[in-house]
Amino acid sequence: MDEITGFAALEPEWDRIEALALCLVESRQGREPPEALLEALTALQVAVSALRTETAHWHGLPLDGLSMLEMDILAALVAVEVQPRVGWLFQSLQSAGPQPSPALLQELLALRPAETAGLHRAMSPEGALVSRRIISVEAPGLYGALQMEPRMLARLMGWQRVLAPPPGATLIRDPASWQDLVLPETQMRMLREFLIWVRQRSRVVTDWGGRDVGGPLALFSGPSGTGKTFTASVLAAELGWPLYRVDLGMVVSKYIGETEKNLNALFDAAHGAEMVLQFDEADSLLGKRAEVKEARDRYANMEVSHLLSRIEQHRGPCILTTNLRTHLDPAFMRRFQAVIEFPRPDLAAREALWARLLPAGAPIAAEVKLAELAAAVPLTGGGIQNAALHAAYLAAEDDTEIGLAQIATAIWRELGKSGKATGHKELGPLGAHLPQAERLEGAS
Repeated sequence: MDEITGFAALEPEWDRIEALALCLVESRQGREPPEALLEALTALQVAVSALRTETAHWHGLPLDGLSMLEMDILAALVAVEVQPRVGWLFQSLQSAGPQPSPALLQELLALRPAETAGLHRAMSPEGALVSRRIISVEAPGLYGALQMEPRMLARLMGWQRVLAPPPGATLIRDPASWQDLVLPETQMRMLREFLIWVRQRSRVVTDWGGRDVGGPLALFSGPSGTGKTFTASVLAAELGWPLYRVDLGMVVSKYIGETEKNLNALFDAAHGAEMVLQFDEADSLLGKRAEVKEARDRYANMEVSHLLSRIEQHRGPCILTTNLRTHLDPAFMRRFQAVIEFPRPDLAAREALWARLLPAGAPIAAEVKLAELAAAVPLTGGGIQNAALHAAYLAAEDDTEIGLAQIATAIWRELGKSGKATGHKELGPLGAHLPQAERLEGAS
């Protein structure tokens, strides 16, 4: 058979299911199937056997280790979605509707009584099809309908599907690329290595038999404003997946048992979906385990264990961020595939950040020297972003170029957010460009 790539290569699967359904129609009527139909079915059986030696056509579905019977069940469920006439055939053969029931599959696949045990195992919660969330069982028993999980069907069909945020998570819309990152080369290499864990899972785990440890899981640590969340957006954009930030305030509950329930709902909704999960302020849940002095301490430790267990079972990238790495229990470090420290930007990095974060289309006064801005105040990347935008708005309001006066004022406002007393001398040479009223206020 000539090599065919993509979804079209699976057509023999659907055609075979249709041929089996037509044979069952004839059998129900007490007739022998026409010779031409039997010949076509024989040819399709050969084509399908050859096709199943190459599972890449199934668009990355987790099919490793599936039996031929489980593959037959999957093909029947997808055939209904791909070829409506198969659905109509199924509906004429059962009262349950177009989605096949186990009873119909037993007849369709001509299973002998001894083989039905395999059919029931395939539909059980422990079976690969159900446990991997490839199919769902509407109701137990022979006559309840089976169907493909919507996410898996969308992946197979190549549909663009908008995913609902998992409970407790918010979609982060921040278009970003590698070119926007300003980090030391070591951190950049570690980020690319983290993506390798996502992209090469199938080869290492399925083809090479490597241990599947879940995740991958990364810890981003560093001061506020050093780009941890922005970097998570870059990784998600590189994968082509949405980024969902988990609000631990909505997940962690003071009521015993509620945190585990919320975590289960979160990870159940994210299971099998192509998305990146980001947990901010991870130290609030992964802090050093408390000595058990009262019942609440015991349950807090149980919550931590439950979170780590669900993360390790989750098949998808999770990123935990913290400003206080020293507050995390060192015993948790081994569970991360990547631990990346985000330093405050050095002089060269600050100059690069000013160059990228001042609006590209804005008029910049000749007096503005990026190297001097970088040397004047050691802001973080987040601080530079805020100051650059603030200066742009001030210049737009004045209908002028972005000059040192606007930039000095913007940096002054950024420094003031800390709540600490500041003097204009903290601006270095930029202090001379601060409006007189601001200098007097800072000196008072």
